[in-house]
Amino acid sequence: MQGLGVTTIMVAVQCLEVGLNTIVKAATTKGMSKFVFIVYSNVVAFCFLLVSTFIYRRKRASSSITSPIVRRIFLLSLISCSEQTLMYTGIGYSSPTLASAMVDLTPAFTFIVAVLSRMEKLDLKLQSSQAKSIGTVVSILGALTVTLYKGMPLTSESDSLQNIVIDENFLSQQSDWLLGGFLLSAASFCLSLVFIIKTWIIKDYPEELTVTTISCGFVVILSSIVAIVAETSLEAWVVKPDMELIAILYSAFFVVSLRSIVHIWACRKRGPVYVAMFTPLGMVIALVMGIIFLGTPFILEVCQLHMIHHLVSPLKSKVGGWITHSDALAVTRDW
Repeated sequence: MQGLGVTTIMVAVQCLEVGLNTIVKAATTKGMSKFVFIVYSNVVAFCFLLVSTFIYRRKRASSSITSPIVRRIFLLSLISCSEQTLMYTGIGYSSPTLASAMVDLTPAFTFIVAVLSRMEKLDLKLQSSQAKSIGTVVSILGALTVTLYKGMPLTSESDSLQNIVIDENFLSQQSDWLLGGFLLSAASFCLSLVFIIKTWIIKDYPEELTVTTISCGFVVILSSIVAIVAETSLEAWVVKPDMELIAILYSAFFVVSLRSIVHIWACRKRGPVYVAMFTPLGMVIALVMGIIFLGTPFILEVCQLHMIHHLVSPLKSKVGGWITHSDALAVTRDW
């Protein structure tokens, strides 16, 4: 029952995260600076977490924090800030759908880093280890496929293939697509490091809310430095009361605060690989939301994503429940 609860919460958080990618894409398209967005969303989240931590710690005694833990949290914040910057910059160059596809690399990266850091045991004599290894290779090959090849649009605003015209604008988008894929893959690697470091911290200091609050405070400082250097115009710091404000508040409460707490809690309960294996669920959600809310054309690359997804689904189920809840629970018992 407890495992089912963790799985359900992780799926819900993944839906919230994909929703943010779509909202951020819509807001940045209207002119919102991605760097300013990261600062404001983390500032709002930090204020909320600070109040929550004060109320929580007032009712119960918590263990004192040490200097080594603070240094680990700062490292976590540095990588988390890098991940957010790379992710939203990559989305700006590509699309939320590609972002969710590239985030599918996170389980592979996390598994590799976990093995290297001895958080995960690799025994190729076991079927579970063999499946994880094969799934890692397939995930990387799939990510390379969707990044290096962006096909012709299959739907347009008039829903007719006869209106498709290959022009310089369409061809120039290929370089942006490649750059976006590279940035998103780098963000996925940083995200895998985030899961590993969170597990490293929470094993020695089991205070999820405190760790999240301190980390968010460090991210505010680091992201502010990046934004001041990147955005010299004062107009970029003015938040419009439309999609920009919605994106900031949504990110602050549901992603930076809630998602971070849930992830570090799940890392303590199940480990980093378990948390990372839920990221592939975002691809289908992002595809649907991108078409509905952004009017994103349905292109050939998306068809390839679905083909890869359906071919690899049985393997992913054996790897650790990347597809179904029941398979996740069955494999995590063996882990």
